[in-house]
Amino acid sequence: MGRGNRFHLAIIPLLFLAFIGFMSTPVKAAVKSYQFNIQVKNVSRLCHSKPIVTVNGLFPGPTIYVREGDRVLINVTNHAQYNMSIHWHGLKQFRNGWADGPAYITQCPVQTGQSYTYDFNVTGQRGTLWWHAHIFWLRATVYGAIVIMPKQGTPYPFPQPDFEFNLLLGEWWNNDVEEVVKQGNKLGLPPKMSDAHTINGKPGPLVPVF
Repeated sequence: MGRGNRFHLAIIPLLFLAFIGFMSTPVKAAVKSYQFNIQVKNVSRLCHSKPIVTVNGLFPGPTIYVREGDRVLINVTNHAQYNMSIHWHGLKQFRNGWADGPAYITQCPVQTGQSYTYDFNVTGQRGTLWWHAHIFWLRATVYGAIVIMPKQGTPYPFPQPDFEFNLLLGEWWNNDVEEVVKQGNKLGLPPKMSDAHTINGKPGPLVPVF
């Protein structure tokens, strides 16, 4: 066997090992950061205006976009008169259960004038979930979508759609929701039914307005 052939045979295992090492190197996860300012804003629905608790002045709140494997940091600063906590509904909290959000269960609520940073990883999940307040009835207006996209390069498991959009179903009360709950508790009855159902915060054109 010639010297050149022996050199080629010797270099093949080295190239193979280098290829395996490259393929096994984990892709570094991104860190996605969001700022949630809890604030009161006047919002009109059904020809009725009232102050509601919002995130960043939006109703519904902002959509969180992440990829599978990302680390997510969401800093919540509470400017409202109510204590606040946020729950990431349907998100699997592996080894970071303290970021799950239920007030007085996994955390003390964020008090007025205070901030708290939720720090969690998105592991083994993709799809659309939602987040919402997890204290009192503030989830009636404090909520939004979580869109978990697959890792880069992952193909669609179905024909790729032309476009995508979120649909958030909710309810609207003309009265202050906390007062609605207090009144029901005082009478020993369930809270008064909502005045309308909503899609992305809007009751739609079929709701009669007088």
